Amino acid sequence: MSNSLPEEYEQEIQSPPAHHPSAPPHESFDISTTVDPSYVISLIRKLLPSNVQYGERATGRDLIREEANTEGRKEDESYQNHGTLNRPGSRDDNHNQGRSAGEETWEEGGCILWDLAASEDHAQFMVQNLILEVLSANLAVSQSSRITEIGLGIIGNLACHEIPRKQIASTTGLVGVIVEQLLLDDVPCLCEACRVLTLCLQGGEGVIWAEALQAEHILSRILWIAENALNPMLLEKSVGLLLAVLESEQEVAAILLPPILKLDISNLLIKLLAFEMNKLKGERTPERYTVLDLILRAIEVLSTMDKYSQEICLNKELLQLVKELIEFPDKFEVSSSCVTAVVLLANILTDAPSATFELSQDLNFLEGVFNVFPFASDDAEAQSAIWSVIARLLTLVQESEMSLSIFHFLVSILASKLDLIEDETLVRPCSETDARIIAMKRISDILMQWKLSDGRVKDTSSMEDDSIDEETVDKLLEICQKATRLTA
Repeated sequence: MSNSLPEEYEQEIQSPPAHHPSAPPHESFDISTTVDPSYVISLIRKLLPSNVQYGERATGRDLIREEANTEGRKEDESYQNHGTLNRPGSRDDNHNQGRSAGEETWEEGGCILWDLAASEDHAQFMVQNLILEVLSANLAVSQSSRITEIGLGIIGNLACHEIPRKQIASTTGLVGVIVEQLLLDDVPCLCEACRVLTLCLQGGEGVIWAEALQAEHILSRILWIAENALNPMLLEKSVGLLLAVLESEQEVAAILLPPILKLDISNLLIKLLAFEMNKLKGERTPERYTVLDLILRAIEVLSTMDKYSQEICLNKELLQLVKELIEFPDKFEVSSSCVTAVVLLANILTDAPSATFELSQDLNFLEGVFNVFPFASDDAEAQSAIWSVIARLLTLVQESEMSLSIFHFLVSILASKLDLIEDETLVRPCSETDARIIAMKRISDILMQWKLSDGRVKDTSSMEDDSIDEETVDKLLEICQKATRLTA
């Protein structure tokens, strides 16, 4: 993001308001900024709580899934400008009505500072000039949702930078005040609160934040928000916060994981995954794709935890949902989610091998797994997971017992992956314990069975829409046999 301010503020930068005089000429600043330091200080002064006329907070606006009369309820669209660094535009609700001149001044100055905080130099300068203390005082007393949102937004941008993030954690009372904002019912405020907490949990001061979040009513509130959010952005931010908890460093995890797992986060995530899959099969809303990926990543983390993996891996609903996503025809739209789904599936099949047999009987699913490969080209871990799944599936395939048409379909799938398999052997040499070797040995066996089969099988191919190129079969067989010989 550019460090320059919007055009409408350029004149103000050159000539600060008379009632906010410039800093004395002898005053020195430790940090160089592209904006007049005295102007930044004047903006911070505008945020002092005495300048604010507090209105009423918005309550429950499009956040809660009510028990009754939920049909026809539409998602909140008032929080569209939700960039992680850019300030939002004015709200579309009635918050402008009855506002004082002081509150309008506060909003104007706060939005400029929200933009400025995206720059590390500006952020450090703002922290040096007590922006955190001023915002803490506002959050503690403000009854205006808009002021709370802007205050949290500024802190969120400050938290993107290491030094300001440390200052946030060490500012007296600020951590507790930010955590308390989770108890609000205003969508934009909750989005910004979750963003701040996510960023700060990932920093070196994560233990401080974990201790503030560990109370059962706070963790329950986060789960409740994720379960009941109607706004896609709020769902994204709340699930992102849950993912940050699950992926946290060991000291942070020791504080937060036991209580949050006790609150049955796994069932909540599977429930959210089912909801997003229904959306994907219907509306295909791009703004929900990130939510889908975050949910899958959170479940994938749970599947690697020794004490909790069994609960994930033995869940039949989860296995079906993952299968549906891997078989999804338009993978390009949700490519990242498909890759995560295969990694998750590899974990599931490791702990629950009994699920492999049923999957191995579905050749469309095998093809779906192969089709995820192009989206994992730069992820060695994901590629290994894909080969692990393919190896497990092919090991249980019984080509000798297949009907002629199904056998033809299996060979056509393998032949169509010639380029992919050839590239794999060229880019990454195979080792003896590599899942690729197991998979290629099985591919070799299947192709040999095809080559040695009687004419009835090959005649079947002439009746199919997709005929099998025997030269392609021969080349793939040679590649697989060569790879297995090299590791023998």
